[in-house]
Amino acid sequence: MLTILAYIVIGLIGGAIAKAIFPGKQGGGWLATMILGIVGALLGGFLGGLIFDVSYEDIFSLEGLLFSVLGALLVLFIYGLVTKNRA
Repeated sequence: MLTILAYIVIGLIGGAIAKAIFPGKQGGGWLATMILGIVGALLGGFLGGLIFDVSYEDIFSLEGLLFSVLGALLVLFIYGLVTKNRA
């Protein structure tokens, strides 16, 4: 249970950092930011392990947060491409 809570906290931090870095206006409140960060952490963790052979031995690690932010930025970019033509 503590591990899930830790991933939620890392996801919230990673999503918030990604929203602050990414230019433009992204909608959603703290729940959307948390979901973005969790999806980004999953994507970033998968890609980091696949491409760079990164291992996540600790729940709270610099590598985990870095790849969470990078994954969330990638998710924001893809979301922006998908919703760009909707208005």
